[in-house]
Amino acid sequence: MTPSSLLYASDPGTGVATITLNRPERLNALTFEIYDELRRTFRQCGHDREVRAVVVTGAGRAFCSGGDVHDIIGPLLSRGDRELLEFTRMTCDLVLAIRQCRTPVIAALNGDAAGAGAVIAAACDIRIAAASARIAFLFTRVGLSGADMGAAWLLPAIVGRGRAAELLMTGDFISADEALRIGLYNRVVADGEALGAATELAARLARGPSFALEHTKAALDREAGMDLLAALEAEAQIQAALMTHADFREAYDAFVAKRRPKFL
Repeated sequence: MTPSSLLYASDPGTGVATITLNRPERLNALTFEIYDELRRTFRQCGHDREVRAVVVTGAGRAFCSGGDVHDIIGPLLSRGDRELLEFTRMTCDLVLAIRQCRTPVIAALNGDAAGAGAVIAAACDIRIAAASARIAFLFTRVGLSGADMGAAWLLPAIVGRGRAAELLMTGDFISADEALRIGLYNRVVADGEALGAATELAARLARGPSFALEHTKAALDREAGMDLLAALEAEAQIQAALMTHADFREAYDAFVAKRRPKFL
């Protein structure tokens, strides 16, 4: 893949693909083109069997400052209802592309994440942040609903309804330490180390059973709308199917032989 507005690299040795937002002079603010390329890149990663984990990060001192005021917000003021809906559906489709990507997706928050950048981080499976990486869901600050790009579905599942309501309604920045405390960040590391830590975790997951991880990720989303009985039945069926997969046999054989398993 050769996206023009992003940096993309794939390591065939580890199976880790890295997507880097690359407008450091604009704090990696999003444009129409970047939204579109991001969603297409995540979908390509999901279809590339050589990619077993994805890391998304930002160049420079920010992860992503959200939609660019000049390149997106200004032009939206002159668009009609149909064009506005096309845009908001495209931004939602980016979140869907992240969630439907079959591999684990890890956000390496090298710096602040705001607005759409915060939702992109929330859509990832795991978030590893630099100590200085604040986060804010800024939408109400500009007169828009805090429920944007799936934020009102994603965030309560991560931090609970009450904390999600506060973050989405106030639009306030919170520190990395606070984000870690409430469970929005999985891990906080020293400044400059987020990408390395995220890549190391991605490589570890990439060595794992990709088919099992794919079904684990899908279950987390699917079961969010189920009652307990439905969730138990869904898990019973998936687990029984995975017991017939070659990776289950390989895990057993490797244990008996006292060696590291080589998963498909």
